[in-house]
Amino acid sequence: MNMKKLLAASILLAVTALALVSPVKAAAKETVTVATDSDTTPFTYKKDKQFDGYDIALVKAIFKGSKQYKVKFKTVAFSSILTGIDAGRYQMSANNFNYSDERAEKYLFSDPVSKSNYAIASKKGKFKTLDSLSGKSVEVYAGSNYAAILENWNKRHSDKKAIDIHYVANSVTLTQRLQNVEAGKIDFLLYDAISLKTVIKDQGMKLKIANVQGKVGDAKDGLEYLLFAKDETGKKLQKFVNKRIKVLQKDGTLKKLSRKYFGGDYVSSLD
Repeated sequence: MNMKKLLAASILLAVTALALVSPVKAAAKETVTVATDSDTTPFTYKKDKQFDGYDIALVKAIFKGSKQYKVKFKTVAFSSILTGIDAGRYQMSANNFNYSDERAEKYLFSDPVSKSNYAIASKKGKFKTLDSLSGKSVEVYAGSNYAAILENWNKRHSDKKAIDIHYVANSVTLTQRLQNVEAGKIDFLLYDAISLKTVIKDQGMKLKIANVQGKVGDAKDGLEYLLFAKDETGKKLQKFVNKRIKVLQKDGTLKKLSRKYFGGDYVSSLD
């Protein structure tokens, strides 16, 4: 073999050896920005400036070990969550979302991740049905499921005294609204039983809670979901998340998180 061929062979061997030992660069993970208002205890809140709550812990468990996605959370006013998803700023939301046909027209929902009850908080606990709220006052966020329930009751019962609905800014927290009930500024608050029990207990409030009797909506009543954009990215995320939810339900993670954050099992009925 002449010198030129020998040199070429040596270079080829060196290049091949270098290729074999050079590390393969891993594909960059896709960032999933999850919008949450950090003010819906015990589903989502901040503790020592860190995101926490059932929804937050669940999302972390869903994406743990993913080779495709990495997740980050963003605190957003409740009223800006959906518009942010519309604009593509967030790919997902974890904020104790309930199902509605109106939302389903624009967004995708995960499989349900918890099941609570609609409940009414008041000073004496005498309100147990939507009909019993006729003529009574309440504070709600515009666009929330709770607002829609009360608005629809007023529409269907125009012959009765309307529920007095006061729309408040998203900066008015659940705790503040419950304090207004306790102070007699409003008569009641309609919310999910888990959140009401948590806040009232933590704050030592003298309020009573009653699960709403009678049918409020449909079979999806009380179910909580994660929410996605209704686009190709959202469809892929929905598929990934639903697959992981099934795994976490089967291995007991959902029940463990439910007991930690809710103080009981609010997930076994999802089977």
